[in-house]
Amino acid sequence: MEERQIKQAVILAGGYGERMKPFTEQHPKPMYPFQKTPFIDYLIKQIKGFGITKVLLLLGYMADQIQDFLGDGEHYDMEIEYCVTPPEYDTGNRLFDAEGKLDDAFLLMYCDNYCPIHFQRLCQDFFYNNADIQISVYRNADQYTKDNVRLAANGMVSCYDKKRVTDGLQGVDIGYAIIKKSVLKRLQIKENNPVNFEGQVYPIMVEQGTMFGTQTEHRYYSIGSWKRIELTKEFFSNPKTLFLDRDGTLNVRPPKACYVEKPEDFKWIKGSMEAVRILKEAGWRLILVSNQPGIARGNLTRESLEQIHKKMQEDLKRETGYELDALYYCPHNWDENCECRKPKPGLLYQAQKDFSLDLTKCYLIGDDERDIQAGEAAGCHCIMVNETYNLLDAVKELLNIK
Repeated sequence: MEERQIKQAVILAGGYGERMKPFTEQHPKPMYPFQKTPFIDYLIKQIKGFGITKVLLLLGYMADQIQDFLGDGEHYDMEIEYCVTPPEYDTGNRLFDAEGKLDDAFLLMYCDNYCPIHFQRLCQDFFYNNADIQISVYRNADQYTKDNVRLAANGMVSCYDKKRVTDGLQGVDIGYAIIKKSVLKRLQIKENNPVNFEGQVYPIMVEQGTMFGTQTEHRYYSIGSWKRIELTKEFFSNPKTLFLDRDGTLNVRPPKACYVEKPEDFKWIKGSMEAVRILKEAGWRLILVSNQPGIARGNLTRESLEQIHKKMQEDLKRETGYELDALYYCPHNWDENCECRKPKPGLLYQAQKDFSLDLTKCYLIGDDERDIQAGEAAGCHCIMVNETYNLLDAVKELLNIK
């Protein structure tokens, strides 16, 4: 392939959705609404955000409801096509029948998963690896679901087990796979024989060493069963969220190698409490993310840090009527190689899971390059403050306040 760009998304959306009954007795699963908007609408808009404007939906069960809702894609400023096959078909049969409508390489998605993946990185990995298949893999360190893949150090998929019974699996295939159309020749399609694409083709690509995975720490959200629905509702209904660094952003940063060790050492930067008030009155959720290596170095204890934060929250409540919504901190030293010390994004991912956040829609404000690196690694919009451009300045610009 000469052109290193993915221009087509293909969505598998033809099954009965048995686990979503009774809703699926009257509607196809992708039409399940959040905020009065069908799930399929969120997927289409995400695809457009990837820079893809051509979508092929592989439909079966109650296809007309999805077709009537999406139409030809004109109101999305996209081109939407359909391939309708019997509901009994499995994923392999649907792709086999749609082969004539597929690009040489395309993004394959499930109709029931949503994850704010880093699409550019997925594409870069696909082309760099010269992969036949590049899947998106949720790291699943929190055991959100059962693992079904194992990746080698170079990202090559060393095991794919659709039944999830092999020992040593680490990670979950969540869809969002870039596929070369040429792999479809591996499908063995027989009349009236349902064939699962992943179950039949993926193990062959693993054996050949041409299937790779791009990992994400960002939890995915699903309408695959009622078990996941409440978290998915929370995900799509979150208020605007801002992550705030502490020292140098909210309060005066102590000298290098020194720490805020007791409540009276915490000195507010002028305007920072006013910035908090403005954000809270505008409906924002505010989450503190702070490195606190003084704990590991013996300069303060967790109990003393809690007292400092108690004082901080009391000041805010007294002066503004509000508090920060959540506080996260890393207690480790720089050489402990933890996942939570900025510039690593571990604290942000902790909050992501606790609040079902879409980190690509969150903001982060900090005064240190490590803050910005952590935010960018998590996909957040980042703003850096300093002595001449403080938190209040940044908030007013963000909210377009003169």
